[in-house]
Amino acid sequence: MQYTPADLQHTDTSLPIDQILCGDNLELIQKLPDCSMQLVITSPPYFQQRDYGGGMGNETEVNEYIDKLLCLFRECIRVVRDDGSIVFNIGDKYMDSNLLLVPYRFALAAMEISPVKLVNEITWVKRNPTPRQFRRRLVSSTEPFFHFAKSDNYYYDINAFLAQERSPKQVRKKDSTKLGQRYFELITESDLSEAEKTMARRALTEVIQEVLQGQTYDFRMKIRGIHAEPFGGQIGGRTLQMKNKGFTIIRMHGNKLKRDVIETSVVAVKGNKHPAIYPVEVVEEFLHLLTPPGALVLDPFMGSGSTAVACKKLERHYIGYDINAEYCKFAEQRVSATQGQELRLFDEQQ
Repeated sequence: MQYTPADLQHTDTSLPIDQILCGDNLELIQKLPDCSMQLVITSPPYFQQRDYGGGMGNETEVNEYIDKLLCLFRECIRVVRDDGSIVFNIGDKYMDSNLLLVPYRFALAAMEISPVKLVNEITWVKRNPTPRQFRRRLVSSTEPFFHFAKSDNYYYDINAFLAQERSPKQVRKKDSTKLGQRYFELITESDLSEAEKTMARRALTEVIQEVLQGQTYDFRMKIRGIHAEPFGGQIGGRTLQMKNKGFTIIRMHGNKLKRDVIETSVVAVKGNKHPAIYPVEVVEEFLHLLTPPGALVLDPFMGSGSTAVACKKLERHYIGYDINAEYCKFAEQRVSATQGQELRLFDEQQ
């Protein structure tokens, strides 16, 4: 989608842009106009995990917790733009040694009550999970971030996602006597016709030369009757090539696949009273992926202010809510101290 300067400017002075408001988020969000947010990204208090000083998370039944989340989620759908997105991070809970699958109960219920699309479950992998060992289960070291969209027209800049992890294009040093040798053997062993084998050998020789000359990073070859058909192949694509020609060649150009995983350390911020901070780096990746510069972002559970910090660093605008006045005060101080890069972050566990 193409954006004009008008799309990226927010001239509605009634909106509390770049502010963190203290109060009940369900009451506050109802004051926002329809289709006013490019992104809603948030991490609600987890079910019966910590004391957040009021608000959600202390319900006695998991269904009551999910129902409250859904009330807010409906409002998030209302305020997000048709080309916008909603991202919810929800942690799970054990009860009587039983994993409740709270995040997935919420995601399923969210799709049942509204026409939103669940685009991805992005897994946050914690490099330094809490260092405690259980005798009868493994340590939890991941959390899901659910990406919902109102339509197929959502803003999406896949090249900006995890861009710092992109592998540079490099000419790989190859032994020309061994490169592709196994594929030549498989062609000979295959049930292809002689004409198909000749064509396959010619195509294989061409792609080997591309690799040796640095034009292609690497390749894979699939041969009819030996390899499985390409997963998800479409008519006119690799599946049809295998059917008609007897083979297909998959060229790779050295860029890392954009996987549904974000890996960071758990962090803490000096002087913070909030019991659970999610890393600014995680929020930044979603801002890169789902918003253009200048976009307006809402976090209805602002907590320690990670979303606001990320927005300030990446030149996005934000609106945040939290019911806890102490958290709001700290979040404001944290944002004020942010100038180009986050200050005073350190690993919680070394």
